[in-house]
Amino acid sequence: MRLPEWIKTNVRADTRNTKQLLRRHRLSTVCEEARCPNKAECFSKPTATFMILGSSCTRNCGFCTVKFSNPEPIDEREPENIADAAEEMGLRYVVVTSVTRDDLPDGGAEHFARTITAIRKKLPDAKVEVLTPDFNGDPDALEKVLEAKPDIYNHNMETVERLYPLVRPKAVYSRSLRLLKLAREIAPDVYTKSGFMLGLGERYEEVIRLLEELRGAECDFITIGQYLQPAKDNLPVVKYIRPEVFEELKKEAVKMGFMHTASGPLVRSSMNAEEMYGHV
Repeated sequence: MRLPEWIKTNVRADTRNTKQLLRRHRLSTVCEEARCPNKAECFSKPTATFMILGSSCTRNCGFCTVKFSNPEPIDEREPENIADAAEEMGLRYVVVTSVTRDDLPDGGAEHFARTITAIRKKLPDAKVEVLTPDFNGDPDALEKVLEAKPDIYNHNMETVERLYPLVRPKAVYSRSLRLLKLAREIAPDVYTKSGFMLGLGERYEEVIRLLEELRGAECDFITIGQYLQPAKDNLPVVKYIRPEVFEELKKEAVKMGFMHTASGPLVRSSMNAEEMYGHV
């Protein structure tokens, strides 16, 4: 399927400095690993979403191009390297995500906590957002992350419940919802956030139900974007959703009480995260 006009990006920017900085600090980003269409725009600012716990994932989700293989050992210097890179980039808002590490007893929660702490030490005035996997629903792992006091806790739902076996075969819809609800119960002062994609074959009423259930979990922020097939082995796009549908969903989300909603074809979970936080 050819990309419609409203999805094409025209950003032409020099991203070499950001790439060189990331390689110098031996860091991965989800921007590169997941082939984000907004990479040039973000790298030119510069900003990036740091990806910890290696570049190999223990899950093989149909929408994601991050490498599925046996994960490498954890780099114990990674938290400090991220803090150093964030300082060098002059970041006031740092976003950290990870691959899923089902091989680790805590799913990598301690490493998330160490990364938050390292950033706080180096950049005490910066805001920190973490986008975590589901930790197999382990509340103790979630609590480890939240005890490090991120400003925003993010866990993406990705799609509607019916499509989970296709899109997220090792994930559980109710478990992801419960994780967001637990985050609010464990740390009421931490904002919660989630995101999902359109264009995978979902029905409109299913999207409305997902939004309602996210509000039921007291989720504060929501991002809605168009799924774009990142590689030929990934799931194909079923439909390109028109901009007016994204706008309609944004209005519905506002009526439901979300603190802030970003909804549009090129919206991504971590894109313009600092601007979204500015609405609180």
